[in-house]
Amino acid sequence: LSDQEVSTLLQNQNYSPNWENVLVTNQFNPDLINNSKFYGKVLIGDLSPLYLDYKDLKLPTGIYNSQIINCEIGDDHAIHHVRYMSNYITGNEVILLNINDMETSKNAKFGNGIIKEDESEEKRIWIELCNENGGRPILPFDGMQATDAYIWTRNRHDVALQDKLKEITEAAFSKKGGYYSEIGNQVVIKNSNMINDVIIGDHAYIKGVNKLKNVTIHSTETAITQIGEGCEIVNGIIGYGCRIFYGVKAVRFILSSFSQLKYGARLINSFLGDNSTISCCEVLNSLLFPAHEQHHNNSFLCAALIMGQSNMAAGATIGSNHNSRSADGEIIANRGFWPGLCVSLKHNSKF
Repeated sequence: LSDQEVSTLLQNQNYSPNWENVLVTNQFNPDLINNSKFYGKVLIGDLSPLYLDYKDLKLPTGIYNSQIINCEIGDDHAIHHVRYMSNYITGNEVILLNINDMETSKNAKFGNGIIKEDESEEKRIWIELCNENGGRPILPFDGMQATDAYIWTRNRHDVALQDKLKEITEAAFSKKGGYYSEIGNQVVIKNSNMINDVIIGDHAYIKGVNKLKNVTIHSTETAITQIGEGCEIVNGIIGYGCRIFYGVKAVRFILSSFSQLKYGARLINSFLGDNSTISCCEVLNSLLFPAHEQHHNNSFLCAALIMGQSNMAAGATIGSNHNSRSADGEIIANRGFWPGLCVSLKHNSKF
């Protein structure tokens, strides 16, 4: 920063304990930064007097009424009313509007089932597929397919294979801490509460979420992922072109590409394959291959392996748990499984 640029920033009610830690390009315009605070090392890309628009939203470029800590910010961004943003790298032409909390922890893992070098084994995130009692857990990793999960869950007797799958997963990621969260190019995030430990791909659109934590979200211009109002999404990996809207709760999960969760769906300890839809209902401890459809709030799926092209009708309670005083066994159904209305199928079954 030149002395003149620092003077302009101060006139615009900005603050930094050390302006030498704020680094800018030759295309920097200090007039576009107002009433903001900068701590640690902050890198700011080109800033031109433009506005960015997405649908009906139009915002001038620059940083306004925000607090930025140890971040690298891309070109021609529009950051408005971000109350706390720490340890993030953003792409170009990003819109961030009215966000309470954007943090990155020192051991961020972005949904992958790994631990960092200073962490204990208890910190590792497993997904308990197919059985509420445990015994078939897998370690999620970015790029995991339904077949990977199937091999991992079905071959529990092969200790050497299980050890090798864990070793391969760990080897795919660094054990070093200190990774920054990442936001891709032309991403829009607005009116959201908590966004921590995330990697978000290009062109993603996120609005009104309650919580995103420890998540990788894939998105490209030709396969945009959108996440909407009231969602709470923790410890997961989301594929390309997904839609998640209206009060969805997803915890310890993998959502494969071009799938949808909507209208209060609950997806917990489960893998959902490509081109699937879950609406309203609850899915627990299940491995679902692609092209699965499930609707209606009185539909329930638990402790099941469903191998694709399936449909759960209203009232179908598949693998309904607590038939006894404890969790039960498993249901396995091959491709094309379509239970009718009001079906209730108990454990153990194979179709």
